[in-house]
Amino acid sequence: MSTFEKMWNLGKRIAHFEAILRLIEWDQETYMPKGAAASRADQIELLASTIHKEKTDPKFVEGIEKLDLNKLEAWQKAAVREWKEDIRKAKALPNDFVKAFAKLTSESMIVWQEARKEANFKKFAPMLKKVVALSREKAEFLGYEDSPYDALMDLYEPGMKVKEIDPLFKDLGSALSKLLEKIPPADNRCLNQKVAVDKQIAFGNKLLKAIGYEMDHGRLDISTHPFSTAMHPTDSRITTRITEHSYFDSISAVMHEAGHGLYEMQLNPDYFGTPIGEACSLGIHESQSRTWETFIGQSRPFWQHFFPLLHKSYKLEKTDFDTFYAAINCVKPTFIRVEADEVTYCLHVILRYQIEKDLIEGKMEVSDIPERWNSFMEKLLGIIPPTDKEGCLQDIHWSMGAIGYFPTYALGTVYAAQFFEAFAKDFPDWEKRVSHGELLFIRDWQKEKIHRFGRTFSSADLVKKVTGQKLSTTPYLNYLERKYATSLV
Repeated sequence: MSTFEKMWNLGKRIAHFEAILRLIEWDQETYMPKGAAASRADQIELLASTIHKEKTDPKFVEGIEKLDLNKLEAWQKAAVREWKEDIRKAKALPNDFVKAFAKLTSESMIVWQEARKEANFKKFAPMLKKVVALSREKAEFLGYEDSPYDALMDLYEPGMKVKEIDPLFKDLGSALSKLLEKIPPADNRCLNQKVAVDKQIAFGNKLLKAIGYEMDHGRLDISTHPFSTAMHPTDSRITTRITEHSYFDSISAVMHEAGHGLYEMQLNPDYFGTPIGEACSLGIHESQSRTWETFIGQSRPFWQHFFPLLHKSYKLEKTDFDTFYAAINCVKPTFIRVEADEVTYCLHVILRYQIEKDLIEGKMEVSDIPERWNSFMEKLLGIIPPTDKEGCLQDIHWSMGAIGYFPTYALGTVYAAQFFEAFAKDFPDWEKRVSHGELLFIRDWQKEKIHRFGRTFSSADLVKKVTGQKLSTTPYLNYLERKYATSLV
């Protein structure tokens, strides 16, 4: 057995531990009894500590360092490059810190769920203060040149810096705000019809089957906040949030999370246990979900095929196709990010990015969040949430310690537009095919162009490889201008 194969076996061991951790975290958000929260926090703490010890074990670290790159294949060299970066980050964090952070965030998510139900930010604030404090500490351990936020963002979008995000988000926010001013409010009240939970889940499963989400290797469940996780390409789990009186919310969530699930399913299982068997970045991951949720799932050809099935399943009242299509593409400022339209979505992300960046850089305190949130919401979208539940308590990310994650949502949307532009060039007849219910060719294109490479390329290099261009907001803004041209004043 070669040295690389020995390291690969250790990598598989680590990957299995990580899969077990993700599985019990999935259970925590779906089926775990509320009374099991304390014991689950202990389990998560133990697993997080074990994984960290495995990643920093001298046998693994020194084995990776001793590998002779001249004797390795191209994909193996890429795996070693990424392993070394993972090891650098793991070694920077003391094991006691990893244990403490894992236990704290596990407990924090339970408190967040309770605070959200009560629309009471003050109940969550003490726990969030601890999460922010440990996140600041994490940034110091990891190291950075300019902003401590860079260290946290690098965990989700490797290589991305505040100095790049600030101007990109400034230009994007300005362009979206101007576009929003030109689009008159539309009527989407036809979506506010009561549909039973079981019917919504059943239709969600129909959509999953149609787009190629393999139910033998995945499942759909319900959670407070929709999410996706995977233990292996053969084991993907996604959830949706059901609102009985707003049936399209769940459809959007299913399509979004299915995009994540397809990415995980189409990673090359032959590389499991190496970084090449993992997704490129959270931004690229998000691009795949946004593609299915919006570029496909809110397109006219998609619903030309699926609307009759929807109408039959849900027995919709006073809803013809044109009314429905206009409603699902209604541009109107809303409080909830995951329910936001294509024009305002990134404004929600920019709001969160600014708040958590200021928190980590010490420019604001946790107690300032509700006021700052409402102020930004009014400035960017012209609305103020009636309660914290519709405002600063709506997302799970801060409770789970995922500070630095939010920028990937906007980046993913920008990536998605750029990828979709390349896809449309490869398939100029895509609208006709989709209107006939053909969808698997889209999944297959994503696998060929993006999924199978794992972490072989950086996000920037993958964008350049697929599109021939560096990252740009132009394709996204052009897409919005074209789509909503008939609505512009």
